[in-house]
Amino acid sequence: MNGDPFGTAELRASVLAGWRSSPTRFREDANAEEDLRLGAYRDRLLVELAQNAADAALATGRPGTLRLSLVDDELRAANTGAPLDTPGVAALASLRASAKRGGVGRFGVGFAAVLAVTDAPRVVSTSGGVAFSAARTAGEIAPSPELSGRAAQRGGQVPVLRLAWPVDPDEPGPPAGFDTEVRLPLRAGISGSALLDTFAGQAEDLLLSLPGLDRIEIGDAVWSRTGSDALTELHGPAGVSRWHLRRRSGELPGDLLARVGAEAQDRPQWTICWAVPVGPDGAPRPLESDVLHAPTPTDERLSLPARLIATLPIEPSRRRLLPGPAADAVLVEAAREYPELVAGFEPPLRTALVPRAEFPLSEVDDRLRELVLAGLRTARWLPAAGRDDTADGEPAPDLAPARATVLDLPGEALADLLAGVLPDVAHGALGGPEHAAALTALGVSRLRVAGVVEAVTGIDRPPAWWHRLYAALAPLAEVDSTVRDELTALPVPLLDGRTLPGPAGVLLVDYQLDLEVDLGGLRIVHPQAAHPLLERLGARRGEPEDLLDSDPVQDAVERSLDDAESGVDVSGLVDVVLRLVSEVGIRPGEHLWLGALALPDQAGDWRRADELALPSSAFLELLVPDSPLGVLADRVAKAWPPAVLTAVGVLGSFAVLDDDEATGPDHDLDGEREWWDGLPEPPDRVLAVRDLDLVADEAWPAALRLLAAEPDTLAALRLPGGYTSWWIARNAVLGGAPPRDWRLPEADGLTGLYDPVPDLGLGADLLTAVGVLDRLEAAAPADLLARLADPARAVAPGVVLRAHAELAGADPAEVDPPDRVRTLSGRVAAAEDCVVLDAPWLLGVLPPDRVVSAGEDFALAPALAEVLDLPVASAEVPPTVDTEGDWVAWSDLGAVVAMCDLLDIPVPSGGPIVHDTLTVAGTRVPWWIDAQNVLHAEDSAEALARALAWTTDTWPDRHTLTALIDDPAPHTYLT
Repeated sequence: MNGDPFGTAELRASVLAGWRSSPTRFREDANAEEDLRLGAYRDRLLVELAQNAADAALATGRPGTLRLSLVDDELRAANTGAPLDTPGVAALASLRASAKRGGVGRFGVGFAAVLAVTDAPRVVSTSGGVAFSAARTAGEIAPSPELSGRAAQRGGQVPVLRLAWPVDPDEPGPPAGFDTEVRLPLRAGISGSALLDTFAGQAEDLLLSLPGLDRIEIGDAVWSRTGSDALTELHGPAGVSRWHLRRRSGELPGDLLARVGAEAQDRPQWTICWAVPVGPDGAPRPLESDVLHAPTPTDERLSLPARLIATLPIEPSRRRLLPGPAADAVLVEAAREYPELVAGFEPPLRTALVPRAEFPLSEVDDRLRELVLAGLRTARWLPAAGRDDTADGEPAPDLAPARATVLDLPGEALADLLAGVLPDVAHGALGGPEHAAALTALGVSRLRVAGVVEAVTGIDRPPAWWHRLYAALAPLAEVDSTVRDELTALPVPLLDGRTLPGPAGVLLVDYQLDLEVDLGGLRIVHPQAAHPLLERLGARRGEPEDLLDSDPVQDAVERSLDDAESGVDVSGLVDVVLRLVSEVGIRPGEHLWLGALALPDQAGDWRRADELALPSSAFLELLVPDSPLGVLADRVAKAWPPAVLTAVGVLGSFAVLDDDEATGPDHDLDGEREWWDGLPEPPDRVLAVRDLDLVADEAWPAALRLLAAEPDTLAALRLPGGYTSWWIARNAVLGGAPPRDWRLPEADGLTGLYDPVPDLGLGADLLTAVGVLDRLEAAAPADLLARLADPARAVAPGVVLRAHAELAGADPAEVDPPDRVRTLSGRVAAAEDCVVLDAPWLLGVLPPDRVVSAGEDFALAPALAEVLDLPVASAEVPPTVDTEGDWVAWSDLGAVVAMCDLLDIPVPSGGPIVHDTLTVAGTRVPWWIDAQNVLHAEDSAEALARALAWTTDTWPDRHTLTALIDDPAPHTYLT
């Protein structure tokens, strides 16, 4: 180090001249330096050394390094950057001026911090060096009694930094790699190692505050800064700390500069930096308390979550903010930048950086927090719900909290849905309690469940959107009854396109319907919207049975053919109905109204389902050529199982109608009214085979085989008194005649009256089921009368007697009296000439060809007479006995006694009147009973035997009786 490159001699001369001319100036300088040393700068040695190093580095545009070390009891601070220059030396020697634009240090007064540890600081640089010394200053003023006196009054203390000297010529230059070094011989009693320990605790904060430095070395320890503002890492002996930074710079506006001090006018530039510590995951770790950094720490306490480092005007002490327009302007700019700092974090983390409503820690804290909150309320940084429609997957633009609404409910899905309904909906994650304090401080509007319901009422959204809404609300309703109450008006989209205000009464189905079909008043929730939440809110489960049995479905089916013929597309209804039928699994005939469902036929026309047959049905081959039935279109027949199609009435075979709540003959069956009226009482159930009238005459044997082959039709066929057997018996054609006109070949009791049925390959059970007679009792009374009156028929006498006995049980009101009757002689006679035999003895006076008889049971005679509308014989024959006879007791007749003994019966009491010859109305008879019920008999074995048989009611056994009845002359037996 040679010479005096910085002109320190002139500086000293100027200062000394000032002191000598005005000793008061000496005292002022001494007091000011003392104030700085003992007050403002007592704890700021490292801060000021680091600030000088940072400024030097910034002057070169390269990151700077500061090294602090102990060398021979000197504290040394070496730095890189711009070397010492003349203006800088002038600033160092001044207590009130700065050489910020070209020298070291922002304020010359800052260097006064070195006086806390030394009385003889030196600064050496690659450009030269300067030295300061309390002892040399005292020597300079010793010749002046007044100045030395004033120093004595101060205990010998003099201003140290006002007089500068060049360093000694043998003073070494800065260490290799450094441009400047401050050398501070430590005052007695000051521990250098303790100073370095203190400095180590401040190193990290200084690297963060001073962008000009990126490395600080203190003894053997090193601190360095890497990364970018988005993530700055500070590496030190204790590890790595991470910070998120937001920097901005500018100049004070011209109109403001006119109102600030000269120093601010010389340096209008300002810089701000917000810094937030972050964790390894990048999440902010808000500060609970801090101090304002301007740019180095001040005593202004702050409660903001982030550190503010700014070039703010501060008092000469560098501990307090200097109030005024310049400070206000920089604070405003800092508050304006704060939302950008917040927006630099992931959306769910941002509210952690919102200042909380707390008691301010200082006036600056109060002012800055007010500005920051105001900026946060109006800036767009609050994360929004939903997605930007203009960029798939991109987050929606951020919101200004002053206009935003946050759901006071958890769940991102709900917020995303409502973002398309309401403007400025905040991200759903912000509804959690951890964000509540921040949102309250920002005045963000909150929306609860009732507001959600109001917001979605009246909007038009796809059913799937509503399902997502219900899914998002369901967890809330599950645990909160108040939420459930508020959701009772939640809109519900229906299958028919309507939207109802509330789930109460709507139907939920458990299966999917692919088409939207108008089913009138049926309120079915659209399948894509259905969710269990709706049932919890009052919707009810609509099982397929409920839907199928509903009036709207039935109405839609019954008008479907008219709709189709009018051009309405009913294919959706067809799909819905067939799907419901498939789900329910109904049997054919159970829902008669389903037959009205419009279905397409193979010609492309629409027809009722019950007017169509399956294309593959063998049933079609049995029908008359002009059958009104159509054939179902192949595309429908292939799309659905036959069981589903036949359930709606399509014929796969003979259809069965099954109505177990029948109230009348209203089932559109051929001849149903006649069958119904012929029943003794109305049936509780109508089980009948349909469309029998469409079978061709020649196809009936095959038709009967088909009916017998299927359980449902066979059951209808065998139902006693049922429509099916009734209709077939009268209308089917077997061998050219209805089944009821035939008898089974083995039914001998009907021989002569009915011909045996031809052999058609049909079993006896089937034949009898369809009306072929297997016994006399099965014959219809009217038909039986007609056949008895047919003279062309040769009928055995016994068959005639049994037929008349059967006719006696007929209802006279249901039978027309015949004009001709079959008599005992076997001949057919005019009914008006005949009587009904009601007593055997009357045959003695009546010709057989005038007598109709019901056989041995004469008690049937009155009933038969009523059916035939004929008189009984006793009413037509006068019972007068013409001859006289004698009464004889039975016990006096030996032959009678012998006969009773032979028959093992007691001899009856009383006895007949015995005549030699017995005549009645001029006709001889063997025995008779007169009007007084007195028994008469001729005196002959035959006559007495008849009289005894009548009296004792003892007749031949069944076998003998049968032989006599079958005798060609039954009247002999009856006589």
